[in-house]
Amino acid sequence: MEKNEFEFDKITTHLVTSGFIYPSSEIYGGISNTWDYGPLGTNMKNHLKELWRKHFVVSNMNIFQIDPSIIMNPKVWEATGHVANFHDPLIDCKYCHSRFRADDLIKKQKPDMNVDAMSKDELNQIIQSGEIKCPNCGKSSFTPIRQFQMMFKTTIGVTEDKASTVYLRPETAQGLFVNFKNVQRTQRAKLPFGICDIGKAFRNEITPGNFTFRTREFEQMEIEFFFKPGEDLKWFEYWKNECLEFVNKIGLNKEKLRFRDHSAKELAFYSKATCDIEYLYPTLGWGELMGIASRTNYDLTRHAESSGQDLSYLDPTDNSRYVPHVIEPSFGLDRLLLALLCDAYDVEQLEKDQRIVMHIDKKLAPYSVAILPLSNKLNERAKERLWNLISAEYDAVFDTTGSIGKRYRREDAIGTPYCVTFDFDSLDDDAVTVRDRDTMKQERVKISELMTYLYAKFHE
Repeated sequence: MEKNEFEFDKITTHLVTSGFIYPSSEIYGGISNTWDYGPLGTNMKNHLKELWRKHFVVSNMNIFQIDPSIIMNPKVWEATGHVANFHDPLIDCKYCHSRFRADDLIKKQKPDMNVDAMSKDELNQIIQSGEIKCPNCGKSSFTPIRQFQMMFKTTIGVTEDKASTVYLRPETAQGLFVNFKNVQRTQRAKLPFGICDIGKAFRNEITPGNFTFRTREFEQMEIEFFFKPGEDLKWFEYWKNECLEFVNKIGLNKEKLRFRDHSAKELAFYSKATCDIEYLYPTLGWGELMGIASRTNYDLTRHAESSGQDLSYLDPTDNSRYVPHVIEPSFGLDRLLLALLCDAYDVEQLEKDQRIVMHIDKKLAPYSVAILPLSNKLNERAKERLWNLISAEYDAVFDTTGSIGKRYRREDAIGTPYCVTFDFDSLDDDAVTVRDRDTMKQERVKISELMTYLYAKFHE
């Protein structure tokens, strides 16, 4: 059956009302595009992290996962140029005083322009041309672009002065670079090898929006893969293929995925190549899921110069010493999850009614199995026979509210792949009815054979 297309707002409304994602601090009116993951979103997010770990870490002997601190010595961000250069182009409408990112405003009104490759002066020229209108009042008069520092500042210790200023990390990557020598030494790692992490980053975005696509607090799954200089393009192609394989593995629609290579003007001066994997979000259009960047030895060199520490590598194969080059595959966890949820949402027309169904990959669904006693009189028996058995291997939910038909619809709407119904016949034949989310077909299975049955279903 061909899947229908739906407006972004319709999908996000379902995600909020069903328990995937909630507006943060909602009882106080919320706070500027900040979101909390509910039970369903948290479960699915954890499954996605674990699948990423299995693909990139567990199955690789030379990828090491660490968990760096969110607050780091501010010299880290001075060395990398973040303190001096990590800015967004901020403009104000002179009439209604609304604030915007200049590049975002141009992108929305002139989508054919390659804004990412433009300098500040080029952006200013377009903004001041009169061709760009304020989305709120319709006027075309803006202040010149000024640079807005995107890092969140805070203080450490009991005094609040310049010496106590620290930053919430705007990316997770630098925690990997500054631990290069630690990991290499303690793990006796030989090139090529990678260091990775999964963690929060923070950016004081001028205009966050589009649900969880752009937020000030977000989560990254990132790898820094180190190798001998001169092998940059070989490893760049390798990681492009590895990342695409992972994105395909989690079930995203291949027709809504594309590679976008950055033009020469977009590339940082130290970069040899950068490529994004983009997804076609409903209503929003193409948006970045992740990026693969060839960063040469820029970061390690900057940290070595700034700290005075030797971050070179002694190659045991020829006794040469050099600063390794690096490829950085960086996934946006929240954007990846949002793409999966958009991809999964569907409304199917049945003979007598409709059903909302989330066709989430079985390995990622918030709950793998729903246990449904047919009657409240069977609740205790169903718990005894099924709960401990199933929950030992799978994320399960025990649902007793409403008719069995309503419970099936509820589980369809949150993406539970299999419903296991314990009925009065189960007391006699020691069997249950297993219902498939996607086909709605039902099958009678002996409880003694249930775990083997489910294992086969989740690994087919």
